[in-house]
Amino acid sequence: MAMANMIMRRFKQPVFRLATLALWGLCSALAQADSLSGWVVKVLDGDTIAVQDPSSQQHMVRLAGIDAPEHLQPFGDLSQQNLGSLVYGRDVNVEWERRDPHGRIVGRVAVALPNCTAPACPKVLDAGLAQVAAGYAWWFRPYAREQLAEDRRAYEQAEFQAKIRRLGLWSGKNPTPPWEGRY
Repeated sequence: MAMANMIMRRFKQPVFRLATLALWGLCSALAQADSLSGWVVKVLDGDTIAVQDPSSQQHMVRLAGIDAPEHLQPFGDLSQQNLGSLVYGRDVNVEWERRDPHGRIVGRVAVALPNCTAPACPKVLDAGLAQVAAGYAWWFRPYAREQLAEDRRAYEQAEFQAKIRRLGLWSGKNPTPPWEGRY
């Protein structure tokens, strides 16, 4: 029990939190059908980015496993800003196996830790998980079956921690998920 309390105290420290998220990301490599590598040229909202591949083709990518507040909802703009701070202008790897009805790639977006600026930094931070952990997105349970069991546990735990710590959208009263009424 003492070890669990120590881990939970450490999880509250931002650097340890990011390192833990990165470790979860590294340990839960997905067996996906396709992958995309490139750099993020635009952050459309808290769960959608544009990735430009080496041939200069742009791909719209929806982060798998999450749903972020819409622009008109509370925390919508902050969610977009947080995702931008994690991925904008940075190299990413996207592991995916489907497109949504809008033609966007739906995938797990991996990026290097924010404090690693060398070109060879490993891409170990799951951007979707980081959004949930920071309280800027919901874990989107209707699509949980598409995630590996380890990812489901990590996302669920990250959302629980964000709720009890009242981070981001959880700091308000009764945050309304976007799927309960699109704006």
